[in-house]
Amino acid sequence: MAKATLKINGMSCEHCVKAVTDVLTAADGVSKAKVNLKKGEAKIRFDDAKVTVEKLGQVVTDAGYEFISAK
Repeated sequence: MAKATLKINGMSCEHCVKAVTDVLTAADGVSKAKVNLKKGEAKIRFDDAKVTVEKLGQVVTDAGYEFISAK
C-alpha cells in the first residue's frame, strides 16, 4: 500500500469533508481517506497498482474541488 497527502482547495465545511472522503474512498484501490478541513488536505492509503495519485486528484476535481498537489 502506498500513502499520499493531497492538498485540496475549496472545502469550507463538514459537508465538503464528507463529499471528498466519499469520492476518494469510492475510487478503486483506495483503502482509507482521512480529510482535514483546517489543513485543506486528504491523507490517503491506496494500492498504486490500481490507481495513481494523478487519478485521485482528478476524482477530487470532478467532485468540484481544486486539487493543488500531492506528496
